[in-house]
Amino acid sequence: MSGKLTELEAMVVPIVEALGYRCWGIEYLSQGRHTLLRVYIDHADGISVEACAEVSRQVSAVLDVEDPITGDYTLEVSSPGMDRPLFTLEQFADHIGEQAKIRLRVPYEGRRNFQGVIRGVEGDEIILQVDEHEYLLPIDSIDKSNIIPRF
Repeated sequence: MSGKLTELEAMVVPIVEALGYRCWGIEYLSQGRHTLLRVYIDHADGISVEACAEVSRQVSAVLDVEDPITGDYTLEVSSPGMDRPLFTLEQFADHIGEQAKIRLRVPYEGRRNFQGVIRGVEGDEIILQVDEHEYLLPIDSIDKSNIIPRF
């Protein structure tokens, strides 16, 4: 995890939790002059547009004072949705048996993209079954992962 992401999490998570929501995860994407801070919030009763606006106002106020991001940035606050991103080992463990897409930072066995069923968590690795093969993918090597919703 990058130092900037760790710094932002230290600021944002307490705000989200103080408002009564769970901080599902944070994405910090800095590409040249375009920086995006995306905060995913969750709650047992679901997430409304008003909840996102409330969290956005509070987070924005703290970020304006603390100024951890140099230059212009876009702040997005949203629900993880049905195709929720997975950030932690605990989140993967909570979704055992579900289909997921995982993209790695560097290739593993010649590939970066995997799609299969989450079979478990072992140490700091995700067990993903793709067809008849099980892969152990270290959480630290995962760039992006999402649940594939079933309809």
